[in-house]
Amino acid sequence: MELLTAPHEQLKLLERRSAELDVHPVMRLSQPAHVLDLSTLDATFPEEGSVSVGRYDELRPGLYQSELFQSQGGPARCVHVGLDLGSPAGTPVFAWADSELFAQGPLPAPGDYGHSVVLKTVLTLGSEVITLWSLYGHLSEASLSLHAVGDRVQRGAQIGALGSPHENGGWPPHLHFQLSWLPPHGHDMPGVVPQARRRRATWTFPDPRVVLGPLY
Repeated sequence: MELLTAPHEQLKLLERRSAELDVHPVMRLSQPAHVLDLSTLDATFPEEGSVSVGRYDELRPGLYQSELFQSQGGPARCVHVGLDLGSPAGTPVFAWADSELFAQGPLPAPGDYGHSVVLKTVLTLGSEVITLWSLYGHLSEASLSLHAVGDRVQRGAQIGALGSPHENGGWPPHLHFQLSWLPPHGHDMPGVVPQARRRRATWTFPDPRVVLGPLY
């Protein structure tokens, strides 16, 4: 059994053998989702409770105004490297595959994730093994009490719920779902990066649709 470590090798394997994955939806949407366009200067998230999809690798020049996204002496962060799923607060979110709960905790700064959970997933595809980390951001505070770090969580197990604006970083309720080939530092991943780091970030953080399917 070969352990693949290079991101390009892992991505090619996932794309080639995606039909073999038994992936559970990370969230059940109550109605067809509206695909958002947040690429304009005056873009805003839809109102609370709307069912929507926010795109991966999207340049969002007007959306991130809090201090969290402003780099001192450098470019602001504006390229989104996760995928957003909007739904009402309290909507459950689920493990997309059999995984280990790698990390979880609060990130309370304005504009941050509020509360996040990170899973570590080891996939065996034929004779090859790959490892992915996945971040679930903008969750409720109560989500952190469902499981403990190190717990095994089965595919389809609830790992949290969408938080309200007062606990999810100040956003309309939505899930920020992000994949990484590299283990994150704790329960955080940079979900938005400067344009100068776009190529490297999309290399490290692959398109979530490689496991979630064609959501748009």
